[in-house]
Amino acid sequence: MSDLALEDTPGVADAARDAARGQVVYLTEHGQRLAGLVPAGLAAELERLSADELEELSAVADNAGFGAVAELLEDLAGRSAVLASRAEPGPGIPWEQVKAEAGL
Repeated sequence: MSDLALEDTPGVADAARDAARGQVVYLTEHGQRLAGLVPAGLAAELERLSADELEELSAVADNAGFGAVAELLEDLAGRSAVLASRAEPGPGIPWEQVKAEAGL
């Protein structure tokens, strides 16, 4: 997670205020959507969910025909799992072992 101060990016201020009022605002480059601004409460709730909870939501979204949402939730679940594993104490896996198991 990172922060971007509106004081430093006046061109984004209006879009951020629209998102705060409940709108999804897409950031585009050459007409392609790169990211979306969403209300902070929604982003906070997504960050709060565990990887297992996000995977469950992904399955529900997929079964309901929302494949893009399911994919996003799967990505968030992966991110959540990585962050959780980094927070857990443990010896880790040596880089040489990882490379060997990957056939590199």
